[in-house]
Amino acid sequence: MPEVTKPYATGTPCWVDLMAKNQQAALDFYRDLLGWQGKPGPAEFGGYAVCELNGRAVAGIGPAMAPEGQPAPPTVWTTYLATTDAQATQDAIVAAGGTLLAPVMDVGKLGRMLIASDPQGAVFGVWQAVDFSGAKVVNEAGAVVWNELHTSDVPAATAFYGEAFGIEIKPMEGAKDYWGLQVGGRDVGGVTRLANDPPGTPAHWLTYFAVDDTDSTVDALVKSKGTVLAPAFDMPAGRMAVVADPQGAPFALIKPSPMATP
Repeated sequence: MPEVTKPYATGTPCWVDLMAKNQQAALDFYRDLLGWQGKPGPAEFGGYAVCELNGRAVAGIGPAMAPEGQPAPPTVWTTYLATTDAQATQDAIVAAGGTLLAPVMDVGKLGRMLIASDPQGAVFGVWQAVDFSGAKVVNEAGAVVWNELHTSDVPAATAFYGEAFGIEIKPMEGAKDYWGLQVGGRDVGGVTRLANDPPGTPAHWLTYFAVDDTDSTVDALVKSKGTVLAPAFDMPAGRMAVVADPQGAPFALIKPSPMATP
């Protein structure tokens, strides 16, 4: 796919990142698994690494840092939704019943961000672009291809994301008990019931990375001390597996079917 050059519309997933207890180990793991290039960044940004795939920004990996006296945050991939006004979106999130985890902050001249959770507890980020718009490559092997909300209450999620971002959540044609996240009438992500996850799984956003061969990528992940949460299986969008990296961060791998790429 050509490099992403247009700004992301409000409500569209635009970036993913991982806060890892061992940043270098995470950088090495995703380099070997997905072909990323990345190294710890400037101290002024906490060492945050913007990883690239063939020279284009694909995802972020930073060192997990906890406030003094607080436990380290969980090692998970965070999906960021685009906005043109982070402060206004923060206000809308709170008004819609969401919870702020990290209020709006400036990230140098790159943009503004915040971290929040929806009323069901799914954590997400918000990104207002200034000099950095988000992922420059998506929908190809090694890059993000899908972002999926796992929620215990689809009607409540529909109301929340509609009020906070103007996202519409509608049944996806041809898919039973699956919904599309729509921005401007276009599917930009998906929604599924949390009941389909193992008991005790909290509400969350799941990041899908595209690969050329799901089974061989899972084999490589296992050899690198990753964990298989759901073995590779065929579904309408392609052949996928749900896995976790060696530090426990869950994500999905998928070889999309020819007609499935958004």
